[in-house]
Amino acid sequence: MKATVKNISNTKVQVTITLGEAELADARLAALHKMAKDIKVDGFRRGHAPIAMVEKQVNPQLLEQQVLDDALSKAVADAFIKHDIKAIERPSVEVQKYVPGQELEFTAESEVIPPVTLGDYKALKATKKVEDVADSDIDDVLNRIADNLTKYEAVDRAAEQGDEAVIDFVGKKDGKAFDGGSGNDFGLRLGSGQFIPGFEDQVVGKKAGESFDVNVTFPEEYHAKELAGQPVVFEVTLKEVKAPQRPELDDEFAAKNGNFTSMEEFRADIKRELMAQKERQADEAFKDALVTELVEASEVTAPEVLVKEQEKNIEQDMVRNLAYQGASLDMYLETKGFATKEEWLDKEVRPVAELRVKSGLVLAELSKAMKTTATKEELEAQIATFKAQFGKDKEALKQLNQPEVQREIANRLLTEKTIDALVAEYEK
Repeated sequence: MKATVKNISNTKVQVTITLGEAELADARLAALHKMAKDIKVDGFRRGHAPIAMVEKQVNPQLLEQQVLDDALSKAVADAFIKHDIKAIERPSVEVQKYVPGQELEFTAESEVIPPVTLGDYKALKATKKVEDVADSDIDDVLNRIADNLTKYEAVDRAAEQGDEAVIDFVGKKDGKAFDGGSGNDFGLRLGSGQFIPGFEDQVVGKKAGESFDVNVTFPEEYHAKELAGQPVVFEVTLKEVKAPQRPELDDEFAAKNGNFTSMEEFRADIKRELMAQKERQADEAFKDALVTELVEASEVTAPEVLVKEQEKNIEQDMVRNLAYQGASLDMYLETKGFATKEEWLDKEVRPVAELRVKSGLVLAELSKAMKTTATKEELEAQIATFKAQFGKDKEALKQLNQPEVQREIANRLLTEKTIDALVAEYEK
């Protein structure tokens, strides 16, 4: 076998391979042994007949195709191993010349892991910045706790801002009810901005038992195109007015929310928790800054196939997160002013995808430079931790036993250890 390697770019190679009679003879023999398993020859058990007899029974065209397939697969694998080519996709093969039994010439092209010239990881300038905890931060936490503990009790008066109005409503456009515009026994917090601008203001001042119309206009950017910018009427019945009973932020409140004797102790405990949270956030931001700086100081090219894979992952995560919030990707694109999904991918997603790919390649090179490794015991401990988290989820536990999943966990573990080693080097 003769193989010549041509670097098309930093991330793509083309290998020209030529096989002669000996290699094709081996491929033919391998093909016959493979096909023999499905050939029945009189007097022999299936798969046990002499190869010469099997050859007489097989379809010549199918045999030649099998020979070609086997020759191509083996030659590509051998050539890539011999020349230490780290392919990141299945090579595309193009046959240039094929004379059965005599000669086969073809090219195999693939995206590959590019060479990385590592920047000076001992000369990075990133700094860790931990924000202070302000009194207003503590106030926000206390207010959220108080809001969650607030109870709403029915009152016999007109609705005010901050009340909860229990309503039935039917939205109509041009006298006809539209989809998604109706509800019964809906608890609307007045002033929350849950409904279309202007709706809640028109409920204020009404009493339980009253029926009335609410006239509003949908925002121009509303996600339902048929309603965007359109005037509508909601027929509303106010069934009940509930006033908030919010707990006082005093020593009694502190005692009910932990082993505290005063609000001063409670605030001090909240401050410690917020400080720890800000420390963790600062640590993560610092690590990201170090890695980004090292990527910028290094010479590395992001293979297109890996960038596309990351773009797909980012899109899937975005769609999932938006769904949790009751939104969609189309709504997000409209809010952010992107005319098309392609524009969003190009301007917002691709830069992030490229940085992720480059970071992975640079960190892999850094792990070699720093001789960072992840031991078998560390991997087993990490997998055991995941299994404990998943509990009795049989499908998740099954996935954790898959070799490819364990390889991914090992890669992530090595990446985390490499970043920790980088931080330790920086702090020397």
